[in-house]
Amino acid sequence: MDAFRFEVLKEDERTAARLGRLTTPHGTVSTPVFMPVGTQGTVKGMTPEELEELGAEIILSNTYHLYLRPGPDVVREAGGLHRFTGWRRPILTDSGGFQVFSLAALRRIERHGVWFRSHLDGSSHFIGPRESIAIQEALGSDIAMAFDECPPYPADRAYVEEAVQRTLAWAKECLAAKTREDQVLFGIVQGGVYKDLRQQCAEELVALDFPGYGIGGLSVGEPKELMLETLEWTTPLLPRDKPRYLMGVGTPEDLLEGIARGVDMFDCVMPTRIARHGTIFTRTGTVTVRNATYARDFSPLDPECDCYACRRFTRAYVRHLLKAGEILGMRLTTYHNLAFLIRLVKEARERLVAGDFHAWKEATLRRLRGQE
Repeated sequence: MDAFRFEVLKEDERTAARLGRLTTPHGTVSTPVFMPVGTQGTVKGMTPEELEELGAEIILSNTYHLYLRPGPDVVREAGGLHRFTGWRRPILTDSGGFQVFSLAALRRIERHGVWFRSHLDGSSHFIGPRESIAIQEALGSDIAMAFDECPPYPADRAYVEEAVQRTLAWAKECLAAKTREDQVLFGIVQGGVYKDLRQQCAEELVALDFPGYGIGGLSVGEPKELMLETLEWTTPLLPRDKPRYLMGVGTPEDLLEGIARGVDMFDCVMPTRIARHGTIFTRTGTVTVRNATYARDFSPLDPECDCYACRRFTRAYVRHLLKAGEILGMRLTTYHNLAFLIRLVKEARERLVAGDFHAWKEATLRRLRGQE
C-alpha cells in the first residue's frame, strides 16, 4: 500500500536501536514512538488537542471495548474513529486478542475464536480472526492487529505451543479476511518465554509478509530480566525493514531497554492508570504525590519538566486536588506522565541522531533507578 511506508533512517553502532519514519494515511510517525492508549476511543482525561500539544503522533484504541460500546456500526456511520473521536493523526487498534489474556475468567477459547461474556452486561459474544478484522475495518484505524492468543505467565510449554498454533492459524485467517486498502495489518509473535516457539512463530509470520510485527505475551507477569532476555532474541528474528511493536510495555526503563533492543513502537495503559492514583514519573524515579509528605511541597511535579502541569502547578496543589476528588488533579498527573514518556522517546531519537544513544541511555537509567 503506497500510503504506508516504514524507513530505517539510522542504526545505533553500540545497540540494536534504530531511528525510523512510519508513514500512514493520517500522517507520519517518528520512531521509536510511545503510543498513548485510548482504549474506548479516548485517552482518559485528555482532549485530542492536548495530545497534539504534547507531541503524541499516534494513539491506540481497543477493538473489543469499542465493539461492545458504542459498536462498530456507530463508528462506521460516524465516518470512522478519526472523525468519531476528533483525533486526526494515526490510530492503531488492538485486535481484542489481549482480552483473551486479561478477561480469562470471562472467555472460552475455541478453534475458530473466543466466546466472551461481556463485562458490561454479561451478554455472550464471539470474536474470531474474521470478526476482529471486520470490526477493525469498521473502526477505520491506520494499523490493525491480527487476532491472537496471549498466554499468561507462567504457562507450561504444551499450553504455549497450542497458543502459538492458534495464533498462526488466526493470522492466516486475518490476512484472508482483510479487504481495506487504506489499512495495514500487523502480525503478532507469541511463544511465551520459550525461545524455539518464539522462533517458530516469528519465522512463519515473516513468511506471510506482514507490513509490521507486534511482539506480544511479554510484561504479563514474568520477571523483568526474563522479559528483556526474551526480547533480546526475538527482535532479530523480525525483518530489519519493518516496524517492531512491543505490546503493552511502557515504564520509562522498559522503553529505553526496548529501544536498545530494536523496538520501534510501544503502548501501555500503566502511565495513565498510575497517574489517576497520584503517581508520576520523574527523572529520578516515580513520586506518589498523594502522599502526606507532599502536602506542603510547593515545587513542581517534576523540577526537570517544563510541561504545562509542571510549569503551572505544585505538588502540594495537585495533592490537594487528588485528595479532594477533583477531576483536574487526575488530568494534570495524566498530562505530565504522557508528556514525560513522549519526551523520553523524543530524546532517544535525538541521541540516535547525535550518535551517543548508548551513553545517554545508561546515564538516564542510572538516574531513574536512583543510582546517581
